[in-house]
Amino acid sequence: MRVDSFDFDLPPERIALRPARPRDSARLLALVGRASLDRRVTDLPALLRAGDVLVFNDTRVIPAQLEGRRGAARIGVTLHKRCGPRVWQAFVRNARRLSEGDAIAFADEVTGIAEQRLADGSWRIRLAGTEPVEALLARAGTMPLPPYIASRRGIDAADREDYQTMFAARDGAVAAPTAALHFTPALLAALAETGVGHETLTLHVGAGTFLPVKAQDTSGHVMHAEWGRIDAQAAARLNAARAAGGRVVAVGTTSLRLLESASGEDGSIAPFEGDTAIFITPGYRFRAIDGLLTNFHLPRSTLFMLVSALMGLDRMQAAYAHAIAAGYRFYSYGDASLLIP
Repeated sequence: MRVDSFDFDLPPERIALRPARPRDSARLLALVGRASLDRRVTDLPALLRAGDVLVFNDTRVIPAQLEGRRGAARIGVTLHKRCGPRVWQAFVRNARRLSEGDAIAFADEVTGIAEQRLADGSWRIRLAGTEPVEALLARAGTMPLPPYIASRRGIDAADREDYQTMFAARDGAVAAPTAALHFTPALLAALAETGVGHETLTLHVGAGTFLPVKAQDTSGHVMHAEWGRIDAQAAARLNAARAAGGRVVAVGTTSLRLLESASGEDGSIAPFEGDTAIFITPGYRFRAIDGLLTNFHLPRSTLFMLVSALMGLDRMQAAYAHAIAAGYRFYSYGDASLLIP
């Protein structure tokens, strides 16, 4: 399909620069069957039913944004995907000033070595020394807010908490699974009281999620790979829930992509550990999930393509037009949508 089929006009003032407070007070556009409802995230217990299972991504965002110097040159590094104990694939700003073997001096005596420039223009960066990488990043890194937020305001201390979900447990993401930012312990308890369960999986979200689609046709776009894991016990419980008539509702496109990567032709979910580069566009047959809770996405993005595959392009274009007119807040810190075909 042509990429411009997924375009729409979004006024800049619709982009959220801070999350809703409290988190579960965010607005929710619910497309359930043929219905279209303006609600709040706190209304989820009434929109789901006993036996349904929400699937959350328990990845934890690391302070993956680094600013440094190579001599007089300013070098910006965004870690993308871990390749080894001390080595990361990274996107580099001002990379023309960098050669293989160069040392980059970051803050607080943290040093990175530019080991190799890769074919896609990214770099392999090794963090020097013997201190744990987590300690070095905590000292020298900042939260990697999406460019549509970071370009409009500074990253501050509040983002260290705001840009983590309540499920964050496993370090490795450089972008938050933002649909889960709306959840609170009180909301989870209310869902449990109505018989809605939850499971977790891990997908370490990479910075490639923000890369624009430059191809004119979706067939020309190469999706970035991300590492994920679903353990055998969670897979078995999800299969049992569906067999009993419950619906599997992915919380976020990251959870959805991993569930679909782990599913067989019959829809059963198998244990999974490894990379996935699944690219979902209209025409895809969903196998593992019955619904999705997600934020509002960028025009022409792979994520808007994914929701259009689930609900239909015409319906999503109409839903987004309604959301813009009704004042919904977009993107990572914005409002949510519940999509159940």
